[in-house]
Amino acid sequence: MRKIKSKCMAAIILMSGIFISCHDEIEGVGKDAAKYTIGHDDRNARVPNSVYWERANQVHNFVVGNLLTSYNSYRANTTTNVNNAWQWYQISQILADAEMVRQADWRYAPYMNNTYAWMNNMWHGTSPLGGYFASANLNGTGAGGDKYIDDNALAGVTYLECYNVTTGTQKTNYLNSAKGTANWLMNAGVWDNTFGGGFWWNTTKPVKPTQSNGLAMQLFIRLYAITGQSYYLSWANSVKNWLEANMYDSSDGLFVWQIEANGTKRMDKFTYDNAIMIEAYLDFYNVTGDNSYRLKAINLAIKLNTKLWDGTRNVYKFNTNDPRVNPAWCGWASQAMIKLYKNDPNPAWLDYAQKNIDFLNTYNRNAANGGYYTFTNLNGTISDGRYEGVDQAWIQRINGQMAEYR
Repeated sequence: MRKIKSKCMAAIILMSGIFISCHDEIEGVGKDAAKYTIGHDDRNARVPNSVYWERANQVHNFVVGNLLTSYNSYRANTTTNVNNAWQWYQISQILADAEMVRQADWRYAPYMNNTYAWMNNMWHGTSPLGGYFASANLNGTGAGGDKYIDDNALAGVTYLECYNVTTGTQKTNYLNSAKGTANWLMNAGVWDNTFGGGFWWNTTKPVKPTQSNGLAMQLFIRLYAITGQSYYLSWANSVKNWLEANMYDSSDGLFVWQIEANGTKRMDKFTYDNAIMIEAYLDFYNVTGDNSYRLKAINLAIKLNTKLWDGTRNVYKFNTNDPRVNPAWCGWASQAMIKLYKNDPNPAWLDYAQKNIDFLNTYNRNAANGGYYTFTNLNGTISDGRYEGVDQAWIQRINGQMAEYR
């Protein structure tokens, strides 16, 4: 996920067949609903006339007009990879649409469910363990490439978000899919004792990064909350303990980037790595009720805002060695701050989230078409003018989240 792709369970959960009946489960939505763009609808915005809700709708219209295919997949971008569907881009768009559904805008349900059904094409159905491949053709053929731990973990987390906003068979399907990705993580040999534990980045095992492990930590603790199965809690604790022992830098209170296969530890600090860990601690707090995890999330947020927040431009930097701004990787911190506010109602957290989104809406956004550039410099000039699908998805999600408050 870092680059734009460029122990036990009672039974193995097979993903083939999990994604059935998605269309049948959408009640009150016409079959052709996903063909049309979405306009302003104050009824579904948490804050009436919120500019953030408007931006979320507008960027979704850009996605529908430029990236969505007739197969219900999404092109990776509008320029260099128009025939490629990348796994975590699809998942991120599902996650973005799930936020809109959470806020009772049911017009987004067909997008969420139809792309979820398409994801079956990327699942390794001939393997007893499954797992998502990284890439496929737009029509779902040709799935292949390495399997990424963070991509699969994010899929599981996303499906639990969808589980929370659906009912009936569709709800069951989402939960089973989340269990399936967790099963792959636990049993595919992508966690081992190298460096004392930890998940590798992908199946070729080049590095062990914070973000892969942080997302797996989120998935396991959330599954434990839903199922009560102790092995999920055991895995969540194992990942947490490994991260704290190996990836936490006490000198600045942040989590580092990764450990390379040769043992070299990369001490760079990434905004979204630490945003993921803030959310992981909050998940632990919400599941266990142990306030120490909430305090860890608060302290980590303070350190993130000390190290990676640019106080002049009021925006999060990509990482400590690259001060550019990206909607997905920098925008992830807005999500973390909004979630932190839900658990610690200090308006400062919302201020950080809002100002970060405001920068992205001002400088990364092309007002003419509603799309977002993949990178700008801190001074607002365009550094990379591509329109990456994952960036559109994340800016839709965080604008939607902010609309609940402002």
